[in-house]
Amino acid sequence: MTPRAGRGPPPSPSPAVSRSPARIPGAFWLLALINLLVGGMVGLERTVVPLLGSDVFGVEQGSALAAFVISFGISKALFNLFAGALADRVGRRRVLLLGWILGLPVPLLLIWAPSWEWIIAANVLLGVNQALTWSMTVNMMVDVVPASRRGFAAGVNEFAGYLGVSLLAFLTGVIAASYGLRPEPFYLGIAVSILGLLLSFLVPETAPTSKPAPLRWVPGVGVPSLLGTATNLKDGLVWLALPLMMAARGFDLAQVGAVAGLYPLVWASGQIVFGPLSDRVGRRRLVLTGMLLQAAGLVLLGSAPSFAALLAAAAVLGLGTGMVYPTLIALVADRVPAAERATALGIYRFFRDGGYALGAIIAGLGLAGLSNAVVLVGVALLVVTILAWKEV
Repeated sequence: MTPRAGRGPPPSPSPAVSRSPARIPGAFWLLALINLLVGGMVGLERTVVPLLGSDVFGVEQGSALAAFVISFGISKALFNLFAGALADRVGRRRVLLLGWILGLPVPLLLIWAPSWEWIIAANVLLGVNQALTWSMTVNMMVDVVPASRRGFAAGVNEFAGYLGVSLLAFLTGVIAASYGLRPEPFYLGIAVSILGLLLSFLVPETAPTSKPAPLRWVPGVGVPSLLGTATNLKDGLVWLALPLMMAARGFDLAQVGAVAGLYPLVWASGQIVFGPLSDRVGRRRLVLTGMLLQAAGLVLLGSAPSFAALLAAAAVLGLGTGMVYPTLIALVADRVPAAERATALGIYRFFRDGGYALGAIIAGLGLAGLSNAVVLVGVALLVVTILAWKEV
């Protein structure tokens, strides 16, 4: 069983940040605020970009969504790997600032894009922005808390990020309904990216002062990476399959919105509960329970005969994801030395976020029978969980 404390040596203290277990330093909450803005950059696109594809550029909606998820997932995954290794060598703060600088053009590209290919390019750049900024906020928040509160740090980080996703998705939808799809909704993105960059200048460096280890595969991240990949494969699949599957069954848009909205709401809310809980009861119990709930939720989602059953499936999926998401981050941080923590989390997030693209590809291949594809992926998640049972 995985212990609550880390298996590697404790992190070396940074002179810029207090590690006192008696309180959480102010830098922690500033980083949480910055990560709310990081999530807001994704929320900027969740509502409006699919409509731009269908209404402005004439791209069939399913293909537009698939292109967005695949391009975003691949770029975010690749640069997660790069960000982690770089942060252990040049510091977290520099990588965070670089991420915001690269995010500045994203809303401008969305405003001025003359073709759908430009939108895809903006999504690639957004993936890079997310990889560098979100990877650094979670690393820095884990850096500044005691080992016994890593689950708390990961839970707050993920909650803040997904709260930002939800807020910006809602606000851009409201603005688009009143003023149109472009340019007004993306003015929020300009404000968010500038504010995120300015606030990041106020963050102290949190990297351990020990010499970074040579680049290598970090032992201990393999099984968490497998489970993270499965989790985001599920999310990429649900992101695309849910609206198409429900529409094919005759449900109206309000019902689709209710089910699609309940899933991330439970997910986001659960992280603030289950991250800290993993500090008390251990990581293994929550990871395995969360994976089993995700498998059950997919099977129920693919076979649900009624709207009530679909709502139940969305709640189960969100509950399982909320258990797993912050706990796997804390589990990786527990298992590796401080000098390789950012590299290890970069490897983990590379595989985890690569799951988005895999899920989108499965959804695209399974368009003729999405319900069956969702059920089969649920069964596959169950098998993966059983195989990993003793290694968590």
